[in-house]
Amino acid sequence: MHELGITRSIVEIAEGHAREQGATRVLSLTVRIGALSGVIPDAVEFAFEVCAAGTLLEGARLIIDAVPGRGRCRACGAESAIDRFTYACPTCDALALDITQGEELSILELEVD
Repeated sequence: MHELGITRSIVEIAEGHAREQGATRVLSLTVRIGALSGVIPDAVEFAFEVCAAGTLLEGARLIIDAVPGRGRCRACGAESAIDRFTYACPTCDALALDITQGEELSILELEVD
């Protein structure tokens, strides 16, 4: 489960930024996770409490902003929702999809005290 390592890194980064701002604790952390990022939001949520233990994020609320996958076909130009198993354009069946959103993995916001 690589989400444990990713969650640990998210907590370390967030704690570093909170300390730079002179915070004594983090109240909430908002993370953006794209459906095509290869990261499972439920696994991050599950690992968060363990990774946050003993840090400024202990007891913080984790908010996950889930971003759906979208793509644009290079052949016909159609934009559509896609998932990890979509290989062909749903409009013209061409195998020419460019991902336009859904690969995000970022920290959006920290609420600190």
